[in-house]
Amino acid sequence: MSLDAETVKRVARLARLRVEENEIPGLQAELNGILGWVEQLGAVDTEGVEPLAGGNPGGASLPWREDRVTGGGVVEKVLANAPDREGDYFGVPKVVE
Repeated sequence: MSLDAETVKRVARLARLRVEENEIPGLQAELNGILGWVEQLGAVDTEGVEPLAGGNPGGASLPWREDRVTGGGVVEKVLANAPDREGDYFGVPKVVE
């Protein structure tokens, strides 16, 4: 699979990344390289390998901690990169009539 320049621009827009026109060829090459590595994974023989259901196959338990409320009062930091906001909340398009 190979990405063209228009697809790279679309991916950048969807990811809300500002990409200059002169950066497109470099990003295109990097993304195509990554996709090439992913395609190489398809050639790996996984016959007889059990799939993992989690990142802790040994079954060791993680330490527990007290569940308590901390922090708060950082509305401006949380909403700093929000594409749209309404007061102190994220603004989202209406999806239910």
